[in-house]
Amino acid sequence: MVSQPETSRRILPFHYAWVVVAVTFLTLLIASATRTIPSVVIVPLETEFRWDRSSISFAIAISLFAYGFGGPIAGSLVDRFGPRRVMVAGLALIAFGLYMLQSITELWQLHLYWGLVIGVGTGVIANVLGATVAARWFNKYRGLVVGVMGAAGAAGQLIFLPLLISLNTDIGWRSMIVVVTIIVAVLIVPVLLFMRNRPRDMGLPPVGGEITSAAAIAQEQHGTSMRDAIRTRDFWLLAISFFVCGYTTNGLIGTHLLPHAVEHGFVEVETAGALGLMGLMNIFGTLASGWLSDRYDNRKLLATYYGLRALSLLALPFIIEYRGLLIFAVVYGLDWIATVPPTVNLTAQRFGRASLGTIYGWIFCSHMIGAGIAAQAGGFFHDKLGDYHLIFISAALLGFIASMLSMRISTRKAKPAPVAATT
Repeated sequence: MVSQPETSRRILPFHYAWVVVAVTFLTLLIASATRTIPSVVIVPLETEFRWDRSSISFAIAISLFAYGFGGPIAGSLVDRFGPRRVMVAGLALIAFGLYMLQSITELWQLHLYWGLVIGVGTGVIANVLGATVAARWFNKYRGLVVGVMGAAGAAGQLIFLPLLISLNTDIGWRSMIVVVTIIVAVLIVPVLLFMRNRPRDMGLPPVGGEITSAAAIAQEQHGTSMRDAIRTRDFWLLAISFFVCGYTTNGLIGTHLLPHAVEHGFVEVETAGALGLMGLMNIFGTLASGWLSDRYDNRKLLATYYGLRALSLLALPFIIEYRGLLIFAVVYGLDWIATVPPTVNLTAQRFGRASLGTIYGWIFCSHMIGAGIAAQAGGFFHDKLGDYHLIFISAALLGFIASMLSMRISTRKAKPAPVAATT
């Protein structure tokens, strides 16, 4: 009788790792698409329930915080139980939260279902999951695969936004959420059928073959405890710079760019087109960043990305023509998630790949804390000042600071400590 791994190797003309990448990409794509819902429903919620923008932004901030703390939870759970179970659990949480969200009538329900339930659900299906899959299945093309996973987040957040805007316009925000709920629930099926935790589950080596050099084996099989990691300057440099990344992306642009553009005279269809272009450029930028991170100094890449982002944000308050919005979409879109591959690589190089899930999980948590602060601050200062100009300028200044901090990150490896075998 032919074993399942042997059968799979004979049937598939390519490594099964690419099936795992496809399933993970699709999961990240839909999970990140779910996270675009608040920017679409801010105005409808204000109209229907008379909630102010600061109160709605607070629910988004809770969700971003929960999303961030889902990162280290995901890192620990993936290290212990494997990506497959974590993906199923995360999708189930998202589907449940969306199902409950469609019938809300009170503000606390928005805080609970969007803030906590969907926040944690999408948090465990985020960059940490993609980074771990890349580290487990690939000894070659790792940076590229991390870039592909980052591109999934970019595509979900931005390319799906025009579709969600259209659904909201045509069938209403509640029916739009029903559609997304069904999509998320159906996605559990291919995860159960095709996702695998490690190459050995299929009787296969990782892409690029097994590692043979003693130094590389030590890097793969050893890691750094969280207690030791937080005592290093490099952990905090990575965490602070990624805090700025979250502040300047998910929290600010991801939440407030659409209402800002509408208030500046751009119609929703025009803005949706610009956001779609931003998402397309982000795919190119993230894939290119993955390719570059396998070849060049990751610190210089980060410094460049944060610097360009800061310049684009500095210009945003002064954009009043559609052509300017399109230029912003191109420049900003190229490095929306381009920071992920070099950040993952630097974390793995500095602390060891065996502890990547846990340590990068906490670094990613700082990203979402920054995002949560920006989401709430954007709503607060908008209500106080009537526009987003101050918060955009603050984001630009933080971007320049992150650019400088990135160059201070060390690439030396921490003294490795054995890490227990995981699923």
